[in-house]
Amino acid sequence: MERQHGEEGPGRPVRGEASADGPAGPDPTAHGIGLLTRIERTLGTGTAAYLPGDGWIRLTLPIEDGGPAPVTVDVLADPQQPPHGIAYLLPGGGLNFAAEFLTPRTAASPDSGLAHHLLRRGLLVVGVTPREDSATAAEVTADWGLAAHRRDLAVVVAALDGVLGLPYQYAGHSAGAALALDAASHDPSPRLTRVVALDTTGPYTGDPAERAAQLRDAYEAQLAQGTYATDPGLAALVARAVTDPAAPSPVPWPPDPALRFTNAGLAHFALIRTSALPGPANWIYAQGHSAGSYTFGGTPAEDRFTLTRTPLATWHAATACLGSGLIPTALMRDLAALWAGDGKTYAIDWDRIGAEVVWINTELGRGDHSRGAALIRAGGNGRVGFTLVPGYGHGDAVWSATAETDVWSLL
Repeated sequence: MERQHGEEGPGRPVRGEASADGPAGPDPTAHGIGLLTRIERTLGTGTAAYLPGDGWIRLTLPIEDGGPAPVTVDVLADPQQPPHGIAYLLPGGGLNFAAEFLTPRTAASPDSGLAHHLLRRGLLVVGVTPREDSATAAEVTADWGLAAHRRDLAVVVAALDGVLGLPYQYAGHSAGAALALDAASHDPSPRLTRVVALDTTGPYTGDPAERAAQLRDAYEAQLAQGTYATDPGLAALVARAVTDPAAPSPVPWPPDPALRFTNAGLAHFALIRTSALPGPANWIYAQGHSAGSYTFGGTPAEDRFTLTRTPLATWHAATACLGSGLIPTALMRDLAALWAGDGKTYAIDWDRIGAEVVWINTELGRGDHSRGAALIRAGGNGRVGFTLVPGYGHGDAVWSATAETDVWSLL
């Protein structure tokens, strides 16, 4: 694939009779198959899989480019209507396209994820899952920072832009939102029309900026010691809460450290009160990943807790789709540098973002930190909006049963 935009870097057939040359004979899905076949030929060096659905067709293609693990591209297309644009969906740290954007928000609505929402709005949906999702810890290197993720994305965008020529937007959540903003700052194409940033943080000021600088240094130290990736363990945490909820976890119970949280209690506490956990970056959340309440009882078994936006079943469905679940240390270092406003280790050139920016944060997730949006405006871009959604946690922006009304309507 040819590199464009000035960037420096890089199955199952439908109806059984389809092949790499498209379906045989008349077929109401012919338009979608034809489009996906063109995309496969443009990107394809890996083994493609085609999956038909109710009003959609999905192509999944790992791009084998000689790297230790492939970038995986998922394309969701309407089988009968041509798209009027492209939405590149970029998952958060440790997640992938399927987990973040295809997970149904309710069991009764299997096609209720953000990807299908955008598809119904006439967009071709292209999910770009980073290499770490299919990598082992030994394959991740010190070079897998934000710039490497941006270069991988740029290769996909340049290739599809060359054959489709459609207007497009970057839309990401969490670390994916930071990637979307960074990619936009390096992309001068007039076809880039919009950047959607869901629950991410631009530079802090004051004490949070100093704390972020300390975090950056901690990740630098990890890299120097050869720790290139970590698994936060969210998938296993949620799985134990679903399969063996009453069993004791290995984590001390705050009212009496001699006792242990139950598996269900620990998962709910971690999701609701993420900022209270000892993880190095948990302090960036105003409260947590998921809105809810947690009340300690007389014993761990008597704790009372509930998730008010995204049920545990949805968290389980999403995390069950994960690959490695790994987050590169270099990526976390670069994100911490962004939070610190460190222009040397890593920085986004905010005044080079010329596309419309829709920045949406959650009250209980990344909170009311709008400096990044303000810096884009200060650079001369008047098409920048920042919205804070009340009562939502970090993950609720994509998985809440009411996200389509409360969050996605703002897009």
